[in-house]
Parts: sequence; structure tokens; C-alpha cells
Amino acid sequence: MFSKACEYGIRALTVIAEAGKENRKIGIKELCKSANTPEPFTAKILQNLVKRDIISSQKGPTGGFYISRDLNNITLYDIVEAIDGKAIFNKCGLGLTQCNAKKPCPLHFKFEVVRDELNAMCKENTLQDLVNGFHAEVYKR
Repeated sequence: MFSKACEYGIRALTVIAEAGKENRKIGIKELCKSANTPEPFTAKILQNLVKRDIISSQKGPTGGFYISRDLNNITLYDIVEAIDGKAIFNKCGLGLTQCNAKKPCPLHFKFEVVRDELNAMCKENTLQDLVNGFHAEVYKR
């Protein structure tokens, strides 16, 4: 349901948060290896997350990516919205631009339930929740 960018971003954030448990920043090469994500694409996603103040970065030999905010204050909704925007929470399940409650597509009202549940799940779960359930081996090939 999430875009590849969003999937990679979420994976990268869990790896950055794990490194943060050890009070260390993580470089892009190590991060991408741990998250099993492509480096150039992931770097672009992370640049966006830095601009959106989800994560921070520091250049130099001791630099890398890190999270300076409380993980309980970063919701999955914040992450998805920063990467993909809000469209996933309100677009038509069939991708139709003219679909709405007055002119519904065949799936409109059923998909509306799914979207509402996705929205609630994303708002209720934090980056801390993801890290609590984190197991690095799930990203291995």
C-alpha cells in the first residue's frame, strides 16, 4: 500500500533509530546495507526527511544521520506524509480523479473504510513502536 520510497524511508528510519540507541550517527552506506535499500534513492528520501525535520544529518568524518526528536513524537503518519504526501489517505482506490461520495467508483465506500483504518493506524503508531518491534534480520535478502 505504501510507495517504494515510503517503504525505504520507514526502513531507513528504523535503522537510524537503532543506531541512536547506541548514541551514534549512521552513514548512508552502512544505513543502506542494514536497511537493504538502494543508496542513491535512499539518500534522496533522507534529504527530504531532513528538510521536513524528521531526522538530522551532520557532515564530516564523525557525521551521518540521526534523530534528535523523541521517537514517541514521530508518528507513522508524519513519516508517510513527509515522503508521499496525504494522497494515500484520501485518494480513490482505483486511482480515479473524479471519484467522490457524490460520484463514487464501485469500490469507493469499501475503500473509504480501508483508508480510514490506514489513517488511524498511521496516527496511532510511532517510530518508537516500530523500533520496539524492530529485528534487523527482516531486512536481509
